[in-house]
Amino acid sequence: MSRFEPLPREFYQRSALQLARLCIGQLLVSELHGELLVSRIVEAEAYAGVRDSACHGFGGRRTARNESMFGPPGHAYVFLIYGLHFHLNLVAAKESDPSAVLLRAVEPIVGEAPMRARRRYPKDRRIVTNGPGKLCQAYGIDRSVDGIDLCHPPLYLAQGTRPRHIGRSPRIGIDYAGDWAQKPYRFFDASSSFVSSMR
Repeated sequence: MSRFEPLPREFYQRSALQLARLCIGQLLVSELHGELLVSRIVEAEAYAGVRDSACHGFGGRRTARNESMFGPPGHAYVFLIYGLHFHLNLVAAKESDPSAVLLRAVEPIVGEAPMRARRRYPKDRRIVTNGPGKLCQAYGIDRSVDGIDLCHPPLYLAQGTRPRHIGRSPRIGIDYAGDWAQKPYRFFDASSSFVSSMR
């Protein structure tokens, strides 16, 4: 179905901080529902494993919910937040290190019509995928995707085009994390209108 080549596992075998920055401009490709969806990643956040108090694996905490974070790099970690929204993460670094990158926003390239349909046809096309929950809804991603290998179809990253300027800021919505809430672990394409509202 796709003419895109999945990025190799080596792409994910690095720190979450390095991976988050490298994700900006890459393509998120899905063949999950018998349709081709392709978007350019424009916003991502790094979660740095056991030492990061904002990370689900902080302190080595391991549960049925976050088990995928401890697996090999290049797999998906999907969780439900507030009982409403799914968030897609890329497992980074190495096995048993619960580091991951949250994909926060993408810019649709192929298959925007089904994405808009899943999002109930918002008037402004920018809000189809300008947040992690919106992204998952547009792509039809839920917990059934948790743990899948991202190095081959049906869901994977492919080579994209790096932006000229990558912005950096603290992460969003993690005030509970103390000093870690202020670390500049969020990266975004400074020229994209699809970046979530808080720049």
